[in-house]
Amino acid sequence: MQVAQPLTGVQSDADRIRARAVWLYHVEGLTQNEIANQLGINRVMVVRALADARRRNEVRVTVSAPLAELVELERTVEKRFGIARVIVAPFSDPEGDPVRVIAAAAGNFISGIMKSGLTVGVGWGRTLYNTLPFINGGTLEDFRVVSLLGGIAAARRFNPAEFAWQFAELFQGDGYLVPAPAVVDSIETKHALLERCGLAAIFEMADKLDVALLSVGGISTLTTSYRAGYISEADRRSLIEAGAVGDVLYNFIGKNGEILDHEVNSRVISVNPTRLGRTPERVLISGGKEKILALKAAISTVLPTTFITDEQTAITLADA
Repeated sequence: MQVAQPLTGVQSDADRIRARAVWLYHVEGLTQNEIANQLGINRVMVVRALADARRRNEVRVTVSAPLAELVELERTVEKRFGIARVIVAPFSDPEGDPVRVIAAAAGNFISGIMKSGLTVGVGWGRTLYNTLPFINGGTLEDFRVVSLLGGIAAARRFNPAEFAWQFAELFQGDGYLVPAPAVVDSIETKHALLERCGLAAIFEMADKLDVALLSVGGISTLTTSYRAGYISEADRRSLIEAGAVGDVLYNFIGKNGEILDHEVNSRVISVNPTRLGRTPERVLISGGKEKILALKAAISTVLPTTFITDEQTAITLADA
C-alpha cells in the first residue's frame, strides 16, 4: 500500500481530513470508528474520505506476492490459446464479481511495463477503470496515451475518454482523445468525422503503438455499452441473431473472433482491433462467467501477448 505524499501549499479542511484518514486507516491500521473518534467526525465522513482518496488515486495498492499455486493453470491457458503470457489472479467464488482482483493483477503488471518513450493505446470498461488505483504512476518523458474509441457520454466513470485521461495523468503524459461518440447515427456521419474532423489522424497512431490495453464486453447481459444507450435493445437482439458474442473496442465479434458484417459495426467510431496486430505488447484484461464466449472470441481477434484474468475464468477456459 502506498499513500501519496502530502502536497505543499494551502490545503482545505476536507483535504487535511482526507489525508489524515488515509494515513490512519492504511498506515496505522485504525478502524473507521477509531478514526472518526480521533478526528472528531462521524464514521460516514470517514468512509467518504477514504473513498474519495481512492477516486483521486491518492492511495495505490501494489500486489507483489508470487502466485505460485496458479502457475500450472496459467501455463495450461497459455498452451491452449497460444498466448505468450497469462496472469491469473486468485479468486475462489464462482458466482462472484472478479473485476477487482483482475484489476489488481493488471495494475501490478501495467506498473512494471510503463516507461518513458512509450505510446500506449487504451480501450475502456469497468475492469480497465478499476486498474487505476493499483497502478504505480510517475513522471515519464515522451509518454503518450491514445484512446482507441470515441466517448460514451452516459457511461460516467467508465467513459473511454475519462479512463484514457486519468491513465495519462498517472504518468504525466500526453493524452490523445477521440472527440466523437463511440457510435454515430450513420456511416456517412462516421466518414465525415474521420475525414473532415481529424479523427483519422488519431486512429493512425494505432499503427505505431508500443502497448495496447484492451478489455472485452459481453452481450448476453446488460453491458456498459447497452446501459449507455448507444446500443438499443433492437440493436442488441439483432447483433445476437447475427452471431455476436461480445465486443472489443465496440467492434462486435462472432464466436470465432470475426468482426461481424453488421450495420452497428459500420457506425462505430473506434480502431478496428485487427489493426493492432503490429503492436508489440497487446494486453487483454477481462474475466467473468458471462464473458467466456466473448473472451474466447476476443483472444482470436486480438491475439494478445498477455492475458490477465481471474482464477474461475481461467479454470473455465482451461476446461473448454
